[in-house]
This record gives sequence, structure tokens and C-alpha cells, in this order.
Amino acid sequence: MRLKTRLTIAFFIIILVPVLMAGLAFVGFGNYQMRSIEESYDIDEVTYETLSNSLQIVSKFTQSIFEEMRGDANGNADVFLDTEYLAGLNDRLRERYSYLIVRREGVLYYSGSNGNITKLFRELPGYGDYTQASDSGMYIGRDVKSFVKQIDLRFSDGSQGSVFIITGVDAMMPQVKSFVRDMLVAIVFILILTALLLMAWIYGGINAPLKKLKAATQNIKDGNLDFVLDVEGEDEISELCRDFEEMRQRLKETSVQKVEYDKENKELISNISHDLKTPITAVKGYVEGIMDGVANTPEKMDKYIRTIYNKANEMDRLINELTFYSKIDTNRIPYTFSKINVIDYFGDCVEDLGVELEAEGIELSYFNYVDKDVQVIADAEQISRVISNIIGNSVKYLDKPKGYISIRVKDVGDFIQIEIEDNGKGIAAKDLPMIFDRFYRTDASRNSSQGGSGIGLSIVKKIIDDHGGKIWASSKLGAGTIMFFVLRKYQEVPVNE
Repeated sequence: MRLKTRLTIAFFIIILVPVLMAGLAFVGFGNYQMRSIEESYDIDEVTYETLSNSLQIVSKFTQSIFEEMRGDANGNADVFLDTEYLAGLNDRLRERYSYLIVRREGVLYYSGSNGNITKLFRELPGYGDYTQASDSGMYIGRDVKSFVKQIDLRFSDGSQGSVFIITGVDAMMPQVKSFVRDMLVAIVFILILTALLLMAWIYGGINAPLKKLKAATQNIKDGNLDFVLDVEGEDEISELCRDFEEMRQRLKETSVQKVEYDKENKELISNISHDLKTPITAVKGYVEGIMDGVANTPEKMDKYIRTIYNKANEMDRLINELTFYSKIDTNRIPYTFSKINVIDYFGDCVEDLGVELEAEGIELSYFNYVDKDVQVIADAEQISRVISNIIGNSVKYLDKPKGYISIRVKDVGDFIQIEIEDNGKGIAAKDLPMIFDRFYRTDASRNSSQGGSGIGLSIVKKIIDDHGGKIWASSKLGAGTIMFFVLRKYQEVPVNE
């Protein structure tokens, strides 16, 4: 789950859950306290409306005693002059957070309160001011804040009086106080519980991938790339972990490539050093022969000089190959593409190669099956390097008394295909897929008589790939090898006017 979705859900939960649970708590505590009020004060049909209105409750929980007093007043008002009777009523009222006051001819006759009631007594309604039909009582505000129920009396001696049930509004029922307290505690508990659960839910969703991410970071810090950061999920942190895993894989690939690159560089240096040592040793030997006077005839001198020249060319070729390899490695091969006529270009190449191969006693045949106006877009110098490297590789591995190389150029639709075949010792099937890899040699022996840097065919493949072509080979051990490569033909694109 995405972090944004998780936070949105948390937002609605933190609003709805507390409201819902507070509502359930309100109903539960409310029902409990209403039953408690009904049982404690002998009140019927206590509702949430009366529970929320303290005056209505106060009116109800003294109602039974009020009815009893009114009945006594109608039968014999003088009973309210009996202090024992009044004390009994007052004790009962105290259980309901109320007390009794009796007034006779405007003078306080009895007070069931232990406190000072002077201010309250002045605020009490006068005789006859109270509506007898109303049983709900009246509220006296100002300084006293009390709820009053009044019964007017006429005693047997003709004097007038009033009896009052006084309930202090501040002295609310313990059930109401308990209800309010329980609701406050419940609301606080619900909020804390909801917050803790949401925090645990959100934290749990992000902590696990973060711990894995931290461990992965520590591994990379320690140089260890051989681990897998496996995190499932669709949230942003899981996506970050997957990106981190992809970064780790690329770092590992880069590290492996660097190790391989360093290995290849060392191998290249070793190959070049080995391959340069042979011609340098030969040049040094022939020069010493000249200096020592061994070449004492014009024929010997000519042979020595030609050998030195050939060995110098061999060293120059190796150095050029190394220089070109460095350009391949940094993708800085200098291409100059142009339109090349296939017949003219390959005819000139074969003419140049023929002289060299003839000098080495190798027979060269050439067949061109394309039309005379066929052209390709290519770099003439680099394609010449391709042909030269392939021919050089063929010459290097010729093992027959009579060497043979055939070059064929064919038209294959949108491409021209060049085939270079030799009758050398061939390549094993297991080696064939890897001959275009850098530094790969079918004969890995350092004492191989053929030598070579091991990058010739990799250079060939790079050039052909950069031309948008393809190169491959087929071979048979003991019979020879055929190298194939294709170049796209140049075609005029008609413009509709």
C-alpha cells in the first residue's frame, strides 16, 4: 500500500474511529448511569435528555418526597411544625443532595442546612408567589444557584407558611459526575489507543523495508555487493528499495566489469609485451649481426634489412592495434562515413592484399557478384581494417603447405554479404561463439607461435556493429574457417513532389 494511501486511511480512521467509539461509550455509560439513577433515586424513565439537563433530573429525584409532603400538607399542615417530622424528611432529602426549609409568617422556622442560608432565604419566593399546579420547581440564580420546590401551608391557628425543598445545582448527582468523568477518560483512552494503533500500523509498514534498506546500505558501505534486497509492496519506500536493489545490481555489474576490465588490461599488456618481445629480439639480433659484420655480402645485408623492416612493421601493427583498442574502449573511434562503390572498393582492397599474400605464398581468389552501381555507406578505412584483421587472422592460423584464401561479395537484398574463407586449421565448435570476445584465444598458450594481442576480431566486431551490420563465422576443424559480415546497401529514397 502506498504511503499516501496509508496516510489518507489513517486520516479518516483518526476522525471516524474516535467518534464511533465515543458514541458507543456514550451509549454504554449513559445506559449504565441512567439505570443507576433510576435504582438509586426511584425515578422512572430517565432519558438522555434528562441526563443532559441537571434541572430536570433534580426535579425528578426529589419528586416522590415532594408528593408525599404535599399530601401531608393537605391532610394536616401542622405536621410541618413538628421538628422530629421535619428532621426525618430532611434526612431523606440529604440522601438526594437536598435539604428542607420551613418558613412561618415570613420568619425562618426550620432549616435543614448546616451552612449560612441568609442570602438564600431572602431570595425565596413569597407565600402565594409559587404556582401550585407546577411540580417542576423553580431555579433561583444570582448568588445562590439553587433549585426550589415550594408548598404553601395554612396552619390551624390561621398563620401562613411555606415549606421548601432546596437542591444546590452545584451539587450534581454522583452518577452524572461519574458519567462525565467516564466519558472524558474514555475519549482520552480512545484517542490514545487509536493514535497508538495507527502509529504501529504506519510504522510497521515502513520500518521493515527501512531496516532492510539500512542493512543494504551498510553492506555497500562495507564493500559487500553480494546480497539481495528483497522487499515486497507497492508503497514509496518499497519502490525506493527496489531502485536501491537495481542500483546494487548495476554497481555489482560495474564492479565485475571493472575487475574484468583490469584483467583484460593486464592480459593486453602481457600479450603486447610478449608479442613485441619476439620482433624486438629479432631486430636486435639482426642489427648485432650487421654490426658484427656477419652480413658480409650484399645478399645477406639485403636479407637482414628486409627482416628488420618486416619486424618493424609487425611492431607498428601491434602498436596501432593497441591504440585503436584504446579508442574502442572509450567509444572514440573516428568514423568518416561516405558512399562507397562496392565493386571499385573491394577490387582495390583485393589488389593490395594480393601483393602481400603472394609474397607469403598464399593463393588469393576474389569473386564479386554485385551490380556495378551498388553502393554502401561505410568508413572506407575502417572496413579495410576489418578485412585486413580477418585476413591477418587467417594467415596466422594457416597450417597447410599451400595456403588458400577466397573473398566473395554477394548481394543479399538490402545488404551486401562479404565472405572470407581460408583453408586453415579451423576453430572448434566450443570456441566459435567466443572468437569475437576481447582477448579470447583458441590457443591460450603463452608460447603460441602465432602470437597476437587477442583483440583483432573484437575490433572487427565493434566496427561492423557500428556500421549497423552483423558478423559471424562457420568453421570445421582441419578444413578451415569462413567469416561472414554484412553491410547495408545505400538506397535512394524517392521523394513525392
